[in-house]
Amino acid sequence: MAGVELRQLRYFVAVAEELNFGRAAERLLIAGPSLSQQIKALERDLGVRLFDRDRRSVSLTPAGAALLPHTRALLEGAEDLKRRAARLSGSESVRLGYVNWLPPDLSSRTAAVARVHVDAWVAPSHTQAARVADGSLDLAVCWVRTEDLARLGLRARLIGADRLYAVARGGDSSDVPDVAARDVDVLIDDDVTSWASWNVYGEELAQATGARTVRISDGAITGPAFFDHVRRCTRPVVNSPKGQTSPLPSDLVRREIVAPKVYWTWSLVWRENEQRPGVLAVVDALCAGVGDLGLRAGDVWLPADDPHAHALGIWRAS
Repeated sequence: MAGVELRQLRYFVAVAEELNFGRAAERLLIAGPSLSQQIKALERDLGVRLFDRDRRSVSLTPAGAALLPHTRALLEGAEDLKRRAARLSGSESVRLGYVNWLPPDLSSRTAAVARVHVDAWVAPSHTQAARVADGSLDLAVCWVRTEDLARLGLRARLIGADRLYAVARGGDSSDVPDVAARDVDVLIDDDVTSWASWNVYGEELAQATGARTVRISDGAITGPAFFDHVRRCTRPVVNSPKGQTSPLPSDLVRREIVAPKVYWTWSLVWRENEQRPGVLAVVDALCAGVGDLGLRAGDVWLPADDPHAHALGIWRAS
């Protein structure tokens, strides 16, 4: 038994499945005589005959039939060992895209399982999801709907969430009242190439909560021009996820949105047919222990097609 090799066991399984040495040899990409010799060597090492064969047919012996399921289990165990070793070695390269947010501890979480290369092209959510689908990226952190996942053949897990707030005129930030979602404005940009995801989100937010949409055409969903729109609007304006960490000018204040609290989720997406151990290990490493991120706190709004809303039991305004 000491001389048995994994490749001989693979040969045994191939012949058992084909019951034809010629077809098994073609499947294994080896010469027929070599396959026959390896099977004989395996039978010698095991001390049993595995096949009854003559010029017309090949069949499993009772011993061969009894050993076949155990052999398959051994081979599956060997493959599982290789996958686990690959995860531990961190040798696999994984390409990750994002929009504007990444977990701050990404490197420490993934160092042991893969070499994660963060893609330099920062693109909108719908673009990054499409790049994962076409194989340009292995993973992306982006905003998606269940509809997008089904259309692109992707899977998603919750990795982050931003509670959105409004920005309003007023320089005194010591006592700023909250604002109801129905009393805010949502900017919708004509540039659907850059702002497709935000526009879909903003339109649904307005429809669900009574917020008012304001059409713009200057790309000012974020940045200095956004603050100019706030100054022109008569109501507080919802700040997009891209502007969450931008410092406010001294004449503007932050107002918390309530009734309901408005959230934007970040999903980690990958192809539904993905089998590479490193990619799947990165998904587990980044999403393990994330929890509900406060989304179960009550009076929380997410879009109806948010892939995490149903799983978390999120309330939605009607």
